[in-house]
Amino acid sequence: MYIPAHFAARPDAVQNLLASPGAANLVTMTGQGLLATLLPFAFNPAVGDHGALQAHMARNNPQWSSAQIGEALAIIQAPDDYVSPSWYASKAEHGRVVPTWNYSTAHVYGELVVHDDAGWLARHVRHLTGLHEGGREEPWAVDDAPEKFIAGQLRAIVGIELVITRIEAKEKLSQNRSSADAAGVAAGLRSVGREASAAAVERVRA
Repeated sequence: MYIPAHFAARPDAVQNLLASPGAANLVTMTGQGLLATLLPFAFNPAVGDHGALQAHMARNNPQWSSAQIGEALAIIQAPDDYVSPSWYASKAEHGRVVPTWNYSTAHVYGELVVHDDAGWLARHVRHLTGLHEGGREEPWAVDDAPEKFIAGQLRAIVGIELVITRIEAKEKLSQNRSSADAAGVAAGLRSVGREASAAAVERVRA
């Protein structure tokens, strides 16, 4: 990944990207070329030297069985947004401004491990569900569904674990703009309902 020094993600930002429940594009090389699947994941810091991303995919998906030995890649993407030059204070000063795009992303590389074990899958699915249901007023739990139904669902998936070997991460959040321009970007993003992106611009200035 091309990462100019001023856009390099700080360690705490990388940990936030890993720990925030979300989805990542898993990219692997196969005999037929590259395959990619978007998968919800959970980060487990206790696996390996750098932790692991744990997910699952449909058993009928050929990616898990055809992945070649070697590095696999998971691409984690935080909220990303168009930045209008009209938000910059410098537009009124000299007009030498153009549109751009703000984003945070991590390229997570590692060894792919497949888990075809009902116990591992059951623990993973319960944990992943808990991450997303925990804050709800009436959270749904796996055990709310009939046991035989859940057993059938588990047989239809396989576990995927990316044991992390290295991470490249970038946050392009208007760090190359003046404080006045960055404040304008944050205000502009808020005006269109993009609170998380506005807060990210403010975070990297702190």
